[in-house]
Amino acid sequence: MRALIVLALLAVSGCAPRPSAPQSTAVLFEGARLIVGDERPPIENAAFVVENGAFTEVGRAGAVQAPAGAARVSLAGKTVMPAIIDAHGHMGYRRGASFLVENYTRENLIHYLNRYAYYGIGAIVGLGTDAGDLAFQLREQQQAGELGGAMLYTAGRGLGPPNAGSGNPVMRSIAYDVETEEDARKNVRELAAKRVNFVKFYVDDRNKTVPKLRPELYRAIIDEAHKHGLRVVAHVYYLSDAKDLVRAGVDGFSHLPRDEQADDELAGLMMDRNVFVIPSLSLQEAGTIVQRPPWFDDASLRETIPAAVLDRWSDLLAARTLTSLESARREYTNVQRGLAKLSAAGVRIAFGIDYTSMHIFGFSEHREMELMVAAGMTPRQVIVAATRTSADILGLNETGMIELAKSADFIVLEANPLDNIANSRRIGRVYLRGEEVDRAALRSAWNARSAELR
Repeated sequence: MRALIVLALLAVSGCAPRPSAPQSTAVLFEGARLIVGDERPPIENAAFVVENGAFTEVGRAGAVQAPAGAARVSLAGKTVMPAIIDAHGHMGYRRGASFLVENYTRENLIHYLNRYAYYGIGAIVGLGTDAGDLAFQLREQQQAGELGGAMLYTAGRGLGPPNAGSGNPVMRSIAYDVETEEDARKNVRELAAKRVNFVKFYVDDRNKTVPKLRPELYRAIIDEAHKHGLRVVAHVYYLSDAKDLVRAGVDGFSHLPRDEQADDELAGLMMDRNVFVIPSLSLQEAGTIVQRPPWFDDASLRETIPAAVLDRWSDLLAARTLTSLESARREYTNVQRGLAKLSAAGVRIAFGIDYTSMHIFGFSEHREMELMVAAGMTPRQVIVAATRTSADILGLNETGMIELAKSADFIVLEANPLDNIANSRRIGRVYLRGEEVDRAALRSAWNARSAELR
């Protein structure tokens, strides 16, 4: 009682003890080479402030003032770039050596969101193979700050003719079956109600084994999606279909044409209508590999994948037939040259990897960047594609670059990827939403579980 009386008297006299000021959550990072994420040259000896999960100051060291009480982190000798955004992914179905619908679980999806985060992937889009509501539920939890890992975005279920969705038989049945214009519009309305990030449909006869989606049906999909303010991405194989799809109003492609090389006419059409493409070169490159590739021995891969798994994959490569190799090599040449053509013409190039039999979630995104450079793009162009442009096509205004008010999603690298794009794999640290990803803890947990969930 006496203590309460004393406090009351202090309050009346104006001498009540004041609560201590909250400790600053701001962090000043300084000394790194900073790749902002657009066409500008990097900022040498840069500094930036992260507070409450966002960039609040960005500039040169000495010109950036940190708030009082801010922590300081020296990044001298390092290179910083924005976290990567993969706009074309398919995850949840692989677990260990199996690839099954039954593997599509909350646990498995969260595992892969963490694996993406480990490798500096800040966001991943499930492009048409997310069954049910699980992906939407995880997306909501992440946006509420209740779940970590790479941010998950989704197109929900794709659309295609009956039993003619994904080329992977396990995921094929997930697509909506579209036989009439009313089917097309009804399905798009259902997707719109779930607030999908894209609408995805398939125009591919899978080497003449299934029917293609008819033009009047994909025109209805595009029209209905645009009524709801949604962007439409088409899986395409034939050059002639790509041209008609651009004329029909498609917003982008999840692949380059593969039967022929993209030509000047397609480049002109895409430029006129501001249509983007996600090249996904890894899909074709995987079919051309016939022996253990050198990147199997990359240190950043081997720290998360057991040697026994890589050895097993090496053994499977020998089973490829000459016919399939010839076809794969032809398609790969077509997409390489097509990408060079479209990039040189100024077509918007975004970033995504699809899914291949040799897909290594997180690491393969860095391999895709290397393939894009090998096809003729510069490292800077590839980084822009994998950061700012992919954010733009998704309508993500809060990420994709290192600038004021954007989410603090960035990778600290030990070497400069502008000198050699393979340096993007030399990761020292990853920060998502301003928080450092505990890569050591993730690595330890994965190694303890051996080949499970890989």
